[in-house]
Amino acid sequence: MNRATTPAPAKPAASIPIELLLALADAGNPRDVASVIVRLAQAAPACKAATVLWALDAAMHPQCEPESQRAAEEIELARSAALRKSPVFTSDGRRVAIQLPHASPANAAILLLEVESASAGRQFITETRDQLKVAGRQLCRALEWADLQNALQRLERSESLQRALFAISDLAGSDHDMPDMLRGIHAIIGTLMYAENMFIVLHDPEADTLRFLYFVDVEDPDPPSDDRELPMNSMARSLTWYLLRDGKPLMGNPEQLRSQVSGPLAVIGPDSHDWLGVPMLRDGHAQGAIVVQSYREGIGFSADDRNLLDFVGSHILIALERKLGKDELEQRVRLRTFELAEANEVLQLEIIERQRTERLQVALFEIAELATADISQAEFYRRVHAATGELINARNFFIALISDDGLSLEFAYVVDETSETYATRPLGRGASEYVLLHGKAILTANDMVELAKQGEMDLDTVGGLAVCWLGVPLSVGEETIGLIVVQCYDASVEYGPADQELLSFVASQVANSLERRRSADSLRIANAQLERRVQERTRDLSKVILERERAQKQLKHQVMHDALTGLPNRAYLRDRLERVLQRLKREPGRRYALLYMDVDRFKVINDSLGHLVGDEVLKEVARRLQTCVREPDIVVRLSGDEFAILLEDVPIPDTAVKVAQRVLSVMAAPQQLDDGTVVEPSLSVGIAIGDANYQLADDVLRDADAAMYRAKKLGRKRIELFDDALQKGAVDVLAMEIKLRAAMLRDQFEPYFQPIARLATGAVVGYEALLRWNHPSRGVIGPEEFLQIAQDNGSIEAIDWKMFEMSCKQATRLHPGNDRIYVSINVSPHHFRHIDFDATLLALVKRCKLPPSQLVIELHEGSLIDHPQRVRDTLERLRAAGIGAALDDFGTGYSSLSYLHKFPLRMLKIDRSFVAELDSEAQNTSAKVVAAVIAMGHALGLDVVAEGIETIEQRDALIGLGCEYGQGFLLGRPAPIGNWIVQG
Repeated sequence: MNRATTPAPAKPAASIPIELLLALADAGNPRDVASVIVRLAQAAPACKAATVLWALDAAMHPQCEPESQRAAEEIELARSAALRKSPVFTSDGRRVAIQLPHASPANAAILLLEVESASAGRQFITETRDQLKVAGRQLCRALEWADLQNALQRLERSESLQRALFAISDLAGSDHDMPDMLRGIHAIIGTLMYAENMFIVLHDPEADTLRFLYFVDVEDPDPPSDDRELPMNSMARSLTWYLLRDGKPLMGNPEQLRSQVSGPLAVIGPDSHDWLGVPMLRDGHAQGAIVVQSYREGIGFSADDRNLLDFVGSHILIALERKLGKDELEQRVRLRTFELAEANEVLQLEIIERQRTERLQVALFEIAELATADISQAEFYRRVHAATGELINARNFFIALISDDGLSLEFAYVVDETSETYATRPLGRGASEYVLLHGKAILTANDMVELAKQGEMDLDTVGGLAVCWLGVPLSVGEETIGLIVVQCYDASVEYGPADQELLSFVASQVANSLERRRSADSLRIANAQLERRVQERTRDLSKVILERERAQKQLKHQVMHDALTGLPNRAYLRDRLERVLQRLKREPGRRYALLYMDVDRFKVINDSLGHLVGDEVLKEVARRLQTCVREPDIVVRLSGDEFAILLEDVPIPDTAVKVAQRVLSVMAAPQQLDDGTVVEPSLSVGIAIGDANYQLADDVLRDADAAMYRAKKLGRKRIELFDDALQKGAVDVLAMEIKLRAAMLRDQFEPYFQPIARLATGAVVGYEALLRWNHPSRGVIGPEEFLQIAQDNGSIEAIDWKMFEMSCKQATRLHPGNDRIYVSINVSPHHFRHIDFDATLLALVKRCKLPPSQLVIELHEGSLIDHPQRVRDTLERLRAAGIGAALDDFGTGYSSLSYLHKFPLRMLKIDRSFVAELDSEAQNTSAKVVAAVIAMGHALGLDVVAEGIETIEQRDALIGLGCEYGQGFLLGRPAPIGNWIVQG
């Protein structure tokens, strides 16, 4: 029996024991306060274990008391309680997280309890609410006080770091030399961290070298030099090498360092207890490094030291660069100052030399101008003397020239203060001759006496001796024509090498000027003689020019006229047309006409009667055409049997038509040849009426030619005017040519196969491969729409070979195993113009793996007319290889019977025009023709195939006439290969 129970009255909240209150008051930091709170919680009977957690916003490890590694689910439980601000129990109720009261959001603290049950946990919360409030307030104050102390320490450290950076910057800008600056930097770093042993190294990435700028180490007995570049390889695999190569800080004891580097470690120098190095980076590349190390137990480096040194290192790099840059700049300034001093000295010398050069140039220019000046020879020498005097002392000056015969010396100009006579004399052993022999000379009176003693000079020839005498030769090319001399009788004046150089320049210019004056005199004489010869030659040339003009007129006539008929030629017509077009630009209302004519069946005349008779006919045609025009109209022979008439003024088209009718009338009269043969030449005439719309002569010729070809197609011996329909036809032909080329590139052609059957049984004995065009927009197009265009533009051969290859490849799939079934392909006459057609076709058949006996080529009668011997030889070689030949559309040509027995054929194909009439009123006539063809074919041992069978009556009639094979819609329509493979 259940009985209701009443809850026990709540116990009054217990007070905090006095000893815990004292401990709480004495606690100075968060961990001490948390320890008191743990003791307070553990004093409760329901609590099995207690932990206080704070700093829950840390990434991984919050602070806890007692210190231990807390499980992840406990940390998540504590953070959940901090967010909800209410106790949070685990699912089993044995753990509860309680947010301590009065804790700020930034310093949330959680009491994590392990209890016997959820009810025990709730009882604990109720009983200790007041104690936890007091303890939570004390913990909050302790956390805030700790935050203030940490902030103060950070501020002090930041201030210290700032002072250090300012000090480093001041050192970089001071007058201290590099060693003093580096010692100062070492002292500054020592105020921030332990740095008794420190070195700074710089790295040159381009040269791949390093240099120890600063090195202090109490243990290393052999410090590196600070003024020597070391190759990086010399310290390969060392800590410094890894630091510079990888650009990452390294810190720790030797074992820790080995795990941090990216390869094996080579130890250089004594082992340290702790080692810290940071790279000094510029744009991500290590430009150097700063390293501190400790050899003392208990003194090491922390992450804060690494971050500090990393931060300071970048500023040290800037300071080093500033100091190195300043030192380098001072060195460059000193070097530049020295260079400028030297340059200034050189410049002063250059100024003196330039002034001297300018005076020389002025003098030389004056002398050069004298060469062409209209002055006497005496005035020329006087001015040369004056110009020379501007350069050197030339009070005593003379110019001597070698005579034309080279035997004497002529003094052309002399100024001498001693009034000594300088007369022409034979070449001897004087001072002048000494210069001519040796090139140049500076002589004193003593020099001359010494040369006389040596026998190289005759003093009697020299005359009065000068104190100093300077002479240089006058040379033109390899020839010496004289010399120029200055001399002085005053001991205070002396000539040197500089004067000799100046006088050499003057002599060179004087020699050239003398030569030009001599040349000018010779030229004047030569010009006078030349003028007389020119007059004589002009009279002779006048006669030659007249003769040449006559020859040129004759040559122009020959170039612009036809040699056979004497008519103007195509070039002459183009010139006249261009002039007519120009006139129409000025008078757009005028009209003209071009009649384009071709002699009908002229090839027959040439082939049957010979080319001489053909030439006679062409001359007669030209004569008759000339009777049909009047000035300024012209008759032109364009080429071969083509002629044209240009009518320059045609008010209406009827005018041109009347002229064309007159041409046809004149040509109608028979022409009797020299051998008595009578021919009746006729013309097909095309007319283009010209107006201002035409811009080019070629356009007019093209349109008239198109009209002429239409006249020939419509039956010859007629007149056709060019109109819009012809123009559209020409445009359509051009468009079709473009589409045909695209069809070839895109493989749009395909063979359709039509069966050839035995009429009596309907059994298929072969197929004819027929060309079809799979047009992308119009669908399947038959050859009647494009075959003629392909033949005209020459693409028929490429299309045929494409068809041959596809037909032969697909034929192997028709009735496999039955080698009696053949495939016939249509061959254009163009192919028989190539002597290697049969070899190419046989190679294709072999490549397609088709037996030659299963291939038949169909050719028209036109193929037999052109080069019949070549065609017969080709067919013979094909028959010998197993390929048969069929004569298609038999009975429609004019030479079938005459050529039939000459060619190795396998079958005849009766034209559909005869078969179509077998079920009409004209059956008897057609039947007789068909019967004759069948009988002739059988007599020659040929298979006879009737084409175009569309009705049962036609088939029965053919069977009755003895025709064995047939082809047509009744027996099967042309279709792709797939249709016949299914049926087979």
